[in-house]
Amino acid sequence: MSASLPRRLAAACCLLPLAAMAQPTASAATVPTLRDIVVTASRSPEPLSDVVGDVTVIDSEQLAEARGDSIAEIIGRQPGAQFTTYGGPQTQTGLFLRGTNSTHALILIDGMRINGATSGGTAFPAIDPAVIERVEILRGSASSLYGSDAIGGVVNIITKKGAQDRPLSAWANIGYGTYETAKSSLGLSGADHGWDYSFSTSAATSKGFDALRRHKANNTAITGHYPDKDGYRSHSVSGTLGYRWAEGHRIGLTAYNGYLDGDYDNEFTRYPDTHAIYRQQAYSLSSTDRITDWWESDLRFGFTKDDNDNRSDTSSVFNTLKRHYSWTQTFRPHADHRISVLLERQEERVRGTTTQYDRDARNTNAAALIYKGRIDRLHAQASVRNDNISGYGNQTTGSLGLDFDLTDTWQVGIAGNTGFHAPTFNDLYWPLEVSAWGSYGGNPDLKPEKSRNVEAHLQYRTEHSRVRVTAFTNKIRNLIATNTVETAPWFYETTIQNINRATIRGLTLAGEHDFGATTLRASADFLDPRNDDPRPGEGSQLSRRARQVFHLGVEHRIQAWKLGAEYQYTGNRYDDLANKTRLGGYSLVNLTAAYDFSKSLGVQVRWNNVLDKDYVLVDGYNTPGSNVFVNLSWRM
Repeated sequence: MSASLPRRLAAACCLLPLAAMAQPTASAATVPTLRDIVVTASRSPEPLSDVVGDVTVIDSEQLAEARGDSIAEIIGRQPGAQFTTYGGPQTQTGLFLRGTNSTHALILIDGMRINGATSGGTAFPAIDPAVIERVEILRGSASSLYGSDAIGGVVNIITKKGAQDRPLSAWANIGYGTYETAKSSLGLSGADHGWDYSFSTSAATSKGFDALRRHKANNTAITGHYPDKDGYRSHSVSGTLGYRWAEGHRIGLTAYNGYLDGDYDNEFTRYPDTHAIYRQQAYSLSSTDRITDWWESDLRFGFTKDDNDNRSDTSSVFNTLKRHYSWTQTFRPHADHRISVLLERQEERVRGTTTQYDRDARNTNAAALIYKGRIDRLHAQASVRNDNISGYGNQTTGSLGLDFDLTDTWQVGIAGNTGFHAPTFNDLYWPLEVSAWGSYGGNPDLKPEKSRNVEAHLQYRTEHSRVRVTAFTNKIRNLIATNTVETAPWFYETTIQNINRATIRGLTLAGEHDFGATTLRASADFLDPRNDDPRPGEGSQLSRRARQVFHLGVEHRIQAWKLGAEYQYTGNRYDDLANKTRLGGYSLVNLTAAYDFSKSLGVQVRWNNVLDKDYVLVDGYNTPGSNVFVNLSWRM
């Protein structure tokens, strides 16, 4: 069988939803409708069907089907998303949206940014899907809505809020799986006499697998390999409390606190007890008030905190504290038109136990104007935002999206937007380090990375089907990269500079169709992530991003049973900037099954990597083999 045949088969499978719409379907009485899910793609609640932009929502049902998986694995199965880990869900994790860098995806918890200010990464291991209600993914540059970091898109992780239409409801889960993985979670929620509340908590342990491989892709031995199992233990708590003191007036509090202590292996140091502790916290207080029928005010204060405690032969702790203030005034002069005025402030404070930064504080003041409207068949969204960052002056970004309804089912759209990413504290202020072999230090003169994104889409939507084709081009300049120069024999000076440009072009096909008891989903991503200015020793393809990714999933319900199967193909990637270390493509097959004993009690089984494929996300590090997780759920 030729190597290209699996890719052809996967691409053909991704077109099945298009053909499915031509097939006869069950009667309207037996076919479930595609749910109208509220999202925040314009920073205001709206039905998914009204969104102008490329948005996916991972709902509570999809999260429940993947109870044993990490949040990065769940997001990584969505169109336009790829992820990496260094040997398991407890290790450093990166997310690539539409082929951009991992620091180009803005990650939010309940609307508050959690990207670390030191490295720019996110503490994904400390975010437990068990206490998450849904995940909203907005693809494409969105800095005109959210400011820095949103070059590739935005991921908003929304914690459980629970049912608000009953005095009390409760739920619980307990599960066990491969690698001696045990997980449990429980929660309650309700509403009464103007009060609404929810509380969720979870805990997990796993013996894990050996994070480090014995050999790299070029078959060289990894001298730092320590043959042990690298597991983790974690817990998380989230909650909400709200009071509606008058019609249209509500005060609310949200809280999230996640913790994970995970083992990992360092390929450069053979040390038997290396582990890292991740903490992620997010708290907010809000007041939402409907002043008149056409004027709503939203005032929020919150803070997020992340800690990365790295413990090996030496110990280092880096943490970020971010305080958030926002005030949004939304005006509806007409039922089809909405204007929002946003004022926002962010205060960043960083600390490192082994590193003393030249500067450890940065403030950002921002103002934005957002318009969302409809004129007959034309839907429009426009936004402009200015971010004033201490030490950087003003960064202005804008966006314009237009969707036109050709018919009641066909839509065509085009959008253009700009984005930026402010350098991290590590990039700017890492103190100069000098050794016998060279020197390394930050660069306070760095410019922000900037992008220009243009995209177009064609969409078909009915009560039971949705198919979307999106093409995009994202040009990024002033890319921040390390630059190493040999200034003396065997002495190298390494600095951080704005020296690269990149152009990322892509095409995404995604579809879903309901056949009554059966649901079919499929997507195909074709990506061309180009380094426009490769320096000597660099290649022309951005590292760790596959050029082709295919997903196919099917679910079928038989009375109390729900059965599912998933197929994923990920193409070849390069692990290094030089494009010399090639990581082979791989295919994964996953199976799911669920059975409801009653309205309150059920069991769910997920079998990942059924064929036990050996594949690599980062050269030298292992990924899970065939693994099964069984969960018992109860709900009130």
